Amino acid sequence: MMKLVLANPRGFCAGVYMAIDVVDQLLELCPGEPIYVYHEIVHNMHVVDRFRDRGVKFVEDVDDVPEGSILVFSAHGVSPMLRAQAEARRLTAIDATCPLVTKVHNEAIRYARVGYQILLVGHVDHQEVVGTRGEAPDSIQVVQSPADIPNLVIHDPAKLVYLTQTTLSTDDADVIIKALKTAFPLLKEPPSSDICYATTNRQRAVRALAPSVDLVLVVGSRNSSNSVRLTEIAEKVGTKARLIDDKSELQPEWFEGVETTLITAGASAPEDLVHDLIAELIERFGGEVEQRDIYREEVEFGLPGTLKELMRERGVDPSNCKVVRTDSAPALHNWLESRNIPHRTVDLTIGATQ
Repeated sequence: MMKLVLANPRGFCAGVYMAIDVVDQLLELCPGEPIYVYHEIVHNMHVVDRFRDRGVKFVEDVDDVPEGSILVFSAHGVSPMLRAQAEARRLTAIDATCPLVTKVHNEAIRYARVGYQILLVGHVDHQEVVGTRGEAPDSIQVVQSPADIPNLVIHDPAKLVYLTQTTLSTDDADVIIKALKTAFPLLKEPPSSDICYATTNRQRAVRALAPSVDLVLVVGSRNSSNSVRLTEIAEKVGTKARLIDDKSELQPEWFEGVETTLITAGASAPEDLVHDLIAELIERFGGEVEQRDIYREEVEFGLPGTLKELMRERGVDPSNCKVVRTDSAPALHNWLESRNIPHRTVDLTIGATQ
């Protein structure tokens, strides 16, 4: 018998819900028309494959999109240069950038305009960092680790600010930021943390729960930065952790001597994959499910203005359309009941995000 502990929150954040909803809306709004998406809409294999099955085409080069077509910018954001390319090809560009990524873009623009150099803490090849850097390429230097600090070219230490990729590990970011502040005591902080609420909440839940279990399973794709970070955080507190796209990747040897398993999911992983994993483990080992609530999330984003404009052009009123990320506990309860899986919920909430 195995005890399955479910971290709450887990899975989709409001930004991912919004990006996926944008493509869903376009498929409904424009039947028969090809829908193109620049880069993966979110970093999850299953989300992307499901859209491919519905006819959506994913590209890594705007020149691959026929002139006059519909192109969606992914949740990770894009540079002004890419937007200009889309305009030059007369594309109907729909911006599904997460609003929290847009916040970082706007900060970069604002600081660059007043002459600040910007130290962007993040992974240099990540799409989000590529897009943010493109807002002010002459003002931004990327810092991936403290080892990069000696190579930075700083003109005026008094006009220096740091920004961060939204999906970083808070632990790793703190180490880099501390090193930057030591090297540059006048370093300015952004008005508020750039690491998004969903990344922070999911990491805190794993940090709180992982020490009490034998194994952590993180549902998410390997190119999902926040999913990788969840795995690393579990391992840092001394618990074995595995990142899996779905139940098909489970290996029997992982469960030798394991009595309690924590399940969580990255911010771009669909909840049905978590359900499939639970069902598989209960079938293999029997046992019960215990959801542990650490944070409750009720976050609302509006649809992108570019999508609303297209909806109006097609005769659809977008005024009541919005994207809400609600707490997943009620849906989980109903699903477990329908499967006759023993379960309970433990309220350990230490905060709420609204």
